[in-house]
Amino acid sequence: MTTATQESEVLDRVATGLYIGGEWVDAEGGKTMTVSDPATGEVIKEIADASPADGIRALDAAVAAQDAWAATAPRERAELLRRAFDTLMARKEEFALLMTLEMGKPLAEARGEVNYGGEFLRWFGEEAVRVHGRYGLNPEGTGRIVVSQRPVGPSFFITPWNFPLAMATRKIAPALAAGCTVVVKPAALTPLTTIAFVQLLEEVGLPKGVVNVVTTSKSSALSGPIIADPRLRKLSFTGSTEVGRSLMQQAAQGILRTSMELGGNAPFVVFEDADLDAAVDGAMVAKFRNIGQACTAANRFIVHESVAAEFARRVAARVQDMRVGRGTEDGITIGPLIDDKAVASTDELVKDAVDKGAKVLTGGAPIDGAGSFYAPTVLGDVSATARLLKEEIFGPVLGITTFSTEDDAVRLANDTEYGLISYVFTQDLARGHRMIDRLATGMMGLNTGLVSNAAAPFGGVKQSGIGREGGFEGIHEYLDTKYTLIPVA
Repeated sequence: MTTATQESEVLDRVATGLYIGGEWVDAEGGKTMTVSDPATGEVIKEIADASPADGIRALDAAVAAQDAWAATAPRERAELLRRAFDTLMARKEEFALLMTLEMGKPLAEARGEVNYGGEFLRWFGEEAVRVHGRYGLNPEGTGRIVVSQRPVGPSFFITPWNFPLAMATRKIAPALAAGCTVVVKPAALTPLTTIAFVQLLEEVGLPKGVVNVVTTSKSSALSGPIIADPRLRKLSFTGSTEVGRSLMQQAAQGILRTSMELGGNAPFVVFEDADLDAAVDGAMVAKFRNIGQACTAANRFIVHESVAAEFARRVAARVQDMRVGRGTEDGITIGPLIDDKAVASTDELVKDAVDKGAKVLTGGAPIDGAGSFYAPTVLGDVSATARLLKEEIFGPVLGITTFSTEDDAVRLANDTEYGLISYVFTQDLARGHRMIDRLATGMMGLNTGLVSNAAAPFGGVKQSGIGREGGFEGIHEYLDTKYTLIPVA
C-alpha cells in the first residue's frame, strides 16, 4: 500500500504546462483543467488546458525541428530511445504509481504496463538502425533501381486514457526511430503519465521541438486545426471507431498517412476439447486485465454447449474471489472504471442482457460509495439479441453464450463489424490452424489470453482500424518509400 506522502511526491514531480519547442509553457490565457483519481473522485492535479492556437504552436515547433531530426544519425536516435528505456525501467515504481492514481488500475498491472510500454522504446531503438532499401538492375538492363526510405514527417498522435504509458510509447518510439517529429495530445482523463514520460525524454537528451505535448479538455477543437494544416503528414489515433471514422474524414482532406487502432468486440471461443484450466486462466486475463477497459478485452465468450456450464462455474468462482478497491492497496485485483459515465454504460449493458434472459452468476451491479466501481460480473445464457454481444463493453463483465458445431462458432465469432483480436482454446492443432484462417481478426491468441508484444504487429481489420503498431511493420508506418532510377552508362 502506498502512502499519501509517496503519492504527493509523484504527483508534484509532474509538470503542469504544455511542452512546446523544448519549453514548458502555460496555455493561452493561462487556462487550466483538472485530473481526478477515479477511485475517490478527488482532484489530484491541475494542468494546462491548451487552446487551438496552442496546438498550432506545437505543430510549428515540430515542423521547425523536422529536418534536423530526420538528418540525425540513426544510431543517435537509437541511443536516445535506449536511454529512455533504461531510465524508465529505473523509475518503474514511480510511473506505475502515477498511472494507478490517474487511471485506477492496480499497481501490479501498472508495473506490467511500464514493462510493456518500455519495450517499444527498446524495440524501436533497435529498429532505428535497420531501415533498409534495395539496389539492383532493372529487368531491361537499362538502369539501376534504388529504393530508399525517408521519414513521413511531422506526426500528430491522439492517445487514449486506458493505457497512458504504453499508448504513448507505442506511437512515439517508432516515429522517433524513423526520424519524424511529433505532437501528442493525451486523453484529458489521464494526461499525467504522458507528461511525465516526455519529461523523461527531455532529461535523456531529446532535442527541442522533436516531441511536443498539448493537454486539453476540448479535443476536437484542438485537433481539427492541426489535422487541417498542410504541414502535417501523419495522424495516429487509438480510440473508438466512431471517433476514428470522423478523424479519417478530416485526414482525407490532406491525404494524410493514418494509423487507426479502433474498437474491438473480441470473441473468446472455447471448444469442447479445450484445456478448461487454461481456458479459465486465459479468460481472467483476456477479460479482466485493465478492469476490462481494453480494446483487446474478450467481449463475447462463445463456449461449446458440452462444457459451458463447467466453464461458467469455474470462471464465476474465480471472479468471486477478486478483490475490488483502490489500485494502490495491497492485493487489489479490480480497480475502478475510469468515471461514473463508464459505470452507467456498463450497467446499462448488463441490465439489457438480464432483461433478455441472461443469468447473473456473480456481480451485476455498481458498487456504492466513493469512486467509480462496478462489481466484476459473470453472466450465463446470454441471448444473441443482447447488446453486450454487439457493443464493446469496456468494463469487468463476462457474458457467456453457447455453440454446437465448429461452423457455428466461426459464424458467431465473425458476426460483428469489428475485427481486432480473437481468442481460441482447443487442443486440436489442425482446428487451431483452421481458426487462424477462418476468424476475421487482425490478431489471435491460440490457447492464451494475452497477445500484445512490442515485437509483433498490433492492429485489426474491418472497422477495428488500419495500420499496425509494433513489430517490423511498426516503423514503416512512419516511412515513405522513394524509388530512384539511375540510367546505366
